[in-house]
Amino acid sequence: MRRRESLGFLCGWVASWPACSPAAKRTPVVGVLWHAADEREEAPFLGQLRLGLQELGYVEGRSITLVNTYASERYERFALNARSLVEQRVDVIVAITRPAALAAQQATRTIPIVAVAVSDPVGSGLVSSLARPGGNITGLGNWAVDLAAKRVELLKEAVKGLTRVALLVNPGDPGLAKTFVRESTAAADRLGLSIQAIEATRVEEIEAGFSAISPSERTGLIVNNDPFLLMEAERIARLAQARGMPSMGFARSMCKQGMLLAYGPDNLAIFRRSATYVDKILKGARPADLPVEQPTEYRLIVNARTAKALGYAIPAALLNRADELVE
Repeated sequence: MRRRESLGFLCGWVASWPACSPAAKRTPVVGVLWHAADEREEAPFLGQLRLGLQELGYVEGRSITLVNTYASERYERFALNARSLVEQRVDVIVAITRPAALAAQQATRTIPIVAVAVSDPVGSGLVSSLARPGGNITGLGNWAVDLAAKRVELLKEAVKGLTRVALLVNPGDPGLAKTFVRESTAAADRLGLSIQAIEATRVEEIEAGFSAISPSERTGLIVNNDPFLLMEAERIARLAQARGMPSMGFARSMCKQGMLLAYGPDNLAIFRRSATYVDKILKGARPADLPVEQPTEYRLIVNARTAKALGYAIPAALLNRADELVE
């Protein structure tokens, strides 16, 4: 074979390699810091993230790759998982909850981070402002300034003669826990209610916490906006009903699992919406220029079955304002 023909053949062969072809593109890789133990436990939220990506034209395994990591509700594991994603050189990190976002922030100042379901991103030091995040982090919050106070008000309105509120809080996220207790206590003081805070980071501590609640004929329970407590909602609802306590959650699913009330944003919609942020970043947008999105709508759910089991008659005015009634 002539030298010129040999060179032509070799160049044509090399150019046919996908890695060498100008048209070839690397499939973007998105790492996710989940707080639960596995895909089964995160299924509702992972499903919404995947659905959001599908709606934007992504096909998992072909045009996008998800690397899911799990912390088993042990927030100290977020740091290790975040470092692992950085070492894998993912294109975007999706961090679920504030502890995960803080761990991702410590692990990298260059890889874009989409923080999801994060309370007080400005106060946490994740972003400079909601409108102009200013760094490598943006995302979607799930907290309003008066949300804790509103839950206290709704529980008092629902339960005639309420005198005490027990707050079930996970101290594993100390910033969120302090804000929740502070705002709930301030609201309770205005309404003439006493407050008792119960801490739980493990399942056994939830059960021990109920035993520590001061006995009262009219004691209600409000659960802190925390992923571990969300996963244990059915257990919490069962323990509350066994003690005759009306309970207030922060997500629709918690009311469906037996709590008397739930009030909060549509968390599933937040996870679905997070795909939009991933898409914008993969297309070249800078997190610093993408405003942090806060919920604008909140839903009130009432469980009529639980009310009947506890012997409570929910006021008609509250029922009329409810977005959903579980019967």
